[in-house]
Amino acid sequence: MAYKIAFFGAKPYDIASFDKINERYEFDIRYYKGHLNINNVVLTQGVDAVCIFVNNPADAAVIDALVANGVKLLALRCAGFNNVDLNAARGKLPVVRVPAYSPYAVAEYTLALMLSLNRKIHRAYWRTRDGNFSLNGLMGFDMHGKTAGIIGTGKIAKILIHILKGLGMRVLANDLYPDEKFAKEEGITYVSLDELYKESDIISLHCPLTDQTRYLINDDSIAKMKDGVRVINVSRGAVLDIYALAEALKSGHVAGAAIDVFPTEPLTKDINPFLGMDNVVITPHLGASTVEAKIGVSGGVAEGVMEALKGEPVATAVNMAPVPPNVYNVIHPYFDLMERMGNLAVYLADAPMKEIEVEYTGELADTETRLLTTAVLKGALNPILQVSDDYVNAAEFAKTRHIAIKEINSQSNGYFVNSVTVRVRTNKGEHAIVGVLFNGTEAKIVQIDEYRVDFTPEGYLLLVPHVDQPNMIGQISTILGQAHINIMGMQVGRMTKSGNNIMAIAVQDDIPNDIMVKLRSINGILDMKLIHCDIH
Repeated sequence: MAYKIAFFGAKPYDIASFDKINERYEFDIRYYKGHLNINNVVLTQGVDAVCIFVNNPADAAVIDALVANGVKLLALRCAGFNNVDLNAARGKLPVVRVPAYSPYAVAEYTLALMLSLNRKIHRAYWRTRDGNFSLNGLMGFDMHGKTAGIIGTGKIAKILIHILKGLGMRVLANDLYPDEKFAKEEGITYVSLDELYKESDIISLHCPLTDQTRYLINDDSIAKMKDGVRVINVSRGAVLDIYALAEALKSGHVAGAAIDVFPTEPLTKDINPFLGMDNVVITPHLGASTVEAKIGVSGGVAEGVMEALKGEPVATAVNMAPVPPNVYNVIHPYFDLMERMGNLAVYLADAPMKEIEVEYTGELADTETRLLTTAVLKGALNPILQVSDDYVNAAEFAKTRHIAIKEINSQSNGYFVNSVTVRVRTNKGEHAIVGVLFNGTEAKIVQIDEYRVDFTPEGYLLLVPHVDQPNMIGQISTILGQAHINIMGMQVGRMTKSGNNIMAIAVQDDIPNDIMVKLRSINGILDMKLIHCDIH
C-alpha cells in the first residue's frame, strides 16, 4: 500500500518536480494550494506524512492536530525549519528537511544580485522598456579589486567565495568556526565582524538564523559599515532588520541592497519599507529556483519520507533520528544533561575545538550512545546551528569544522556508577566535565577539570577558579550586591592537588561587562567565565 502525503502550498513547479520524482517512489500525493493551518488541518486525516515549505508556520496547535489525525511525519521541502515549533513536536512528530539540494543555485543567484545591483540592470531594464536609453544614474563599478565581506561560510558561501575570487575580488569572511584550510586554499581572510563591516564594499549574508544572528544587521552594525556599502541577503529574512536598512538606504550610507528573503513572506505593501526605492533589488525567494534545485528538493523530501515511514534512521531528521524503543528508554533521560554539558564545554574551551571525547560509564556503556554524543555536539555547536533541536546537523557541522569526535565506554570513573565525562581539546590544552543524573532525572555537574563540584547547569552561572584565601566569597558577593545582581546559589569546590578552589555562583541575570571587569580585578582570581547554561 502506498504511503499517503498531503502536500500544502503546492505551486505548479512543485507539482511537476514531485510528480517526476514520484515515478520512483509511487507515493499517494494530495496537492493543496493553500498553506497548512489550524482551519484546514482536517485535510491531513488519514495521511502518513505532511509536506510544507519554510514560509508555512506549523505552531503547537497545528502540530497537536497533526498528531491527533494520525500523521506520522512532517516533511519540509527546504533547508530552514524555524517555522516549526520543535518543542511542540518533540517526542510526538518527527520532522525532516532537505539540508542541501543545490548550493550552486543560491551561490550563482547571489552573484546575479550583486551584479544587478552594482550595474543597475533593473533600472536600465525599466528605462529601455519605455524607450529611454539614457545612461545617467546607471554608473557601476568594477568588481575586480573590490572587497567582499561574507558572513557565514557554509556550502553556499564557499561556492560564492570561489566565484568572487575568480572575479579578482578580495574576500573577508566571518564565521563562528572558521575553516582555516578552506581560507588557505582560496586565499581569503577570516576577520571580526567589526573589521568586515569597516573594510567591505559588498556584504553578503549566508548565516543561519539563530539567537545570535537574529537581526545581526541592525542600526549598530550598519553604522560600522563603510559609506557606500552594498548589502546582499539570500540567507534568512530575520538576519537583517529591513527597517534599519531602509533608513540607511535613504540616508545614502548604504548605497544599495539586494534582498531575496524577508522576515515575513510574502512582503506585502503594508510592511515593505523599500517601496519607491530604486537602489534596492527585491526578489521573491528565488535563490533556489532552478530545475536542478527543485529536483534535488523533491528527491530529498521523498527519500526522507520513505526512510522515516519505514522506521529507518533518517539522515535529514531535524529533531531526532528514529531509535529502537528499548534504546530510547535508556538514553532519553540523559538528553538534556548531555546538551548542557556540551554547552559548558564550549565555554570552557580557550581556543577552537579540535576534539570532543565523550566517555560513558555504567548503564550507558552497554547501550547505543550515538544520539547522546550528538546531543553533546549540539550543545557545543549550538551558536552556529539554526535551532537547538538539530541532532543530525550537529555531526555534519563538527565534521566540516574539523572537530574530531570520540566515544569511550568504561565500567566506572571511580566516583559514580553511571556518569558521563565530556573532554574538549584545543591547541591550548584540555578541559573535562563530569555529569550525572540523580534519581534518574536531576542533571548535575560533579566535576570540572580537577575541581569537585555539585551544581545544576541551568540559568546564568559564574565559574570562578581562585586561590584558597580568606574573603574571596565576601569580595565577589559585595560587588554583585552593589550591582543589584541577585545570587541564586553558590557552591565551592576544591582542587585536590593544588589547594585552589572554584566557585560556581548561580545568578539571576546576565552580568554587565563593567561588573565582570571589577570581579576579575580581585586579587587571587585565576579565571572567570559567565556561562548561560540554558539551552533553547
